[in-house]
Amino acid sequence: MEITRLFDFLSYQRQVLARPDALNTKYNGEWKATSSETFYQQAHQISSALLEMGVQSGDKIGMISSNNRTEWCIVDMGVLQLGAINVPIYPTITAKDYEYILNHSESLYCFVSDREVYEKLVAVQKNIKGLKGIFCFDEIEGCTHWSSLLEQGAKAKNQADVEKLKAAVKPEDLATIIYTSGTTGVPKGVMLSHSNIVFNSLNTSIRLPLVKGKSTALSFLPVCHIFERATLYVYYYFGVRIFFAESLETISDNLKETQPNIMTAVPRLLEKVYDKIYARGGELDGIKQKLFYWAVNLGLQYQPYGQNGGWYEFKLKIARKLIFSKWKEALGGNLDLIASGSAPLQPRLAQVFTAAGITICEGYGLTETSPVISMNEWKGGGYRIGTVGQVNKGVEVKIAEDGEILCKGPNVMMGYYKDPEKTTEVMTENYFHTGDIGEIDSDGFLRITDRKKEMFKTSGGKYIAPALIEGQMKQSLFIEQIMVVGEGQKMPAALIQPNFEYIAEWLKENNIECPSDDLQTICANEQLRAEIQADIDTHNENFSQWEQVKKFELTPQVWSIEAGHLTPTMKLKRKVVKEKFKSFISMIYN
Repeated sequence: MEITRLFDFLSYQRQVLARPDALNTKYNGEWKATSSETFYQQAHQISSALLEMGVQSGDKIGMISSNNRTEWCIVDMGVLQLGAINVPIYPTITAKDYEYILNHSESLYCFVSDREVYEKLVAVQKNIKGLKGIFCFDEIEGCTHWSSLLEQGAKAKNQADVEKLKAAVKPEDLATIIYTSGTTGVPKGVMLSHSNIVFNSLNTSIRLPLVKGKSTALSFLPVCHIFERATLYVYYYFGVRIFFAESLETISDNLKETQPNIMTAVPRLLEKVYDKIYARGGELDGIKQKLFYWAVNLGLQYQPYGQNGGWYEFKLKIARKLIFSKWKEALGGNLDLIASGSAPLQPRLAQVFTAAGITICEGYGLTETSPVISMNEWKGGGYRIGTVGQVNKGVEVKIAEDGEILCKGPNVMMGYYKDPEKTTEVMTENYFHTGDIGEIDSDGFLRITDRKKEMFKTSGGKYIAPALIEGQMKQSLFIEQIMVVGEGQKMPAALIQPNFEYIAEWLKENNIECPSDDLQTICANEQLRAEIQADIDTHNENFSQWEQVKKFELTPQVWSIEAGHLTPTMKLKRKVVKEKFKSFISMIYN
């Protein structure tokens, strides 16, 4: 069976790799499995119900869910089969953003996950002109439960009409509009066709170590983001048993319960996992602690394909047996691969986790490229730490004169919804301007060096690439978030959000009297500042004199999505952070 439209993935699984536990979500403490057949039938019931409600090809349906879950997948397929367009929305953005996106997309209906999202949407519902109704996945008072559509669809007599609309959907038709979180301005609606995502999913799937009908995955990155969503379609294609994590807080428990082979992650999560494991090493004593740090230091030297030599490989076998096996056990016991994307990955994380037997494959792409442009893979020598892998088959990448990465191929978006001017700004002769600076080595491995728009000059005329410096500095256990500043100034400096969780333990261990909930006092603590300065001095050695962070300020506030410091994909909103902490920047330079 040829797959050309997104719902073909489900039909393929049903025909070729049907399984009793295709989708698994936990309700009231128990995992509930949905079979491939039920998935298929319920998707058609949603299609029938929506058609009875007047939804036609080209209509837009909003989706706002706080967590990944079976219902989202079923509604997604039900919408797409009609030729309608799924408009997924980040749950953590403001109610005003809900209002803007649903108005701009002209969404007719919206599906929400829970009471919190529902109440946020209801607060602005009167301002959303075309919205006819809201359906909820949870049972909450005042909102129609999504199961009513299943019942309506099961009774409907319009199955033949659904099949006609389904057959009429062309690969080049618009499938989804994804509003990028963006670091500035109003969200832009990225239009992706069925063929954009199908091409990307199929071409990325060959780089993942999945076994048809036998693999298990844990899904927790927001499915409203194209990275996780395209990965779900890959899972459908391979007949992967998918478990949806309850929340970020339950990841550890869910890993142990589901024992997946594969999952996706963003670097910040991997940093937190590593920091927690490393901190546990500090709790050991004697020979156990020495062995722990020996294994970690060995892992930090790791290079793939036996490049370190036979003696290193012998020591690594011992480290895996004595120390790293416990890491793997803590992550479920079967986790072989983590696909990392969305932000730059520190090479040390790829080294130590891969040394531990949990390969981290870093990839690269944007919403506008559906999303994957390149990806590391283990087989065929396609794995190189410090790069984002080789460019996907069928995708063309070239480096512009100013170093910007340009991308061309079937994965490039249709354009920005209702915004031909912005579309023209990022396209040159079918090449999409990524806004990232990079280079390709002689073996075809792509390396990202910075964001074009984020680079700045000091008053001495020297270029500063902040992302590179930030990535290096975040290796400090004391630093949770960092933003390098200094445009037009004589030197770069940094705003730092301390890792308050780690610091609370550090204060106890060092018998320093300081209230752990008084962030202002913590940030003023001279011993802490001296420790952070020492870490910064160490990491500064990796940079030229003009790139080194000379001064810093600690912010007594947690940087978050809700407070506007970060985008929903955990990227810095640099303008917002600068504005919020302009007094701190002033202290640095005055």
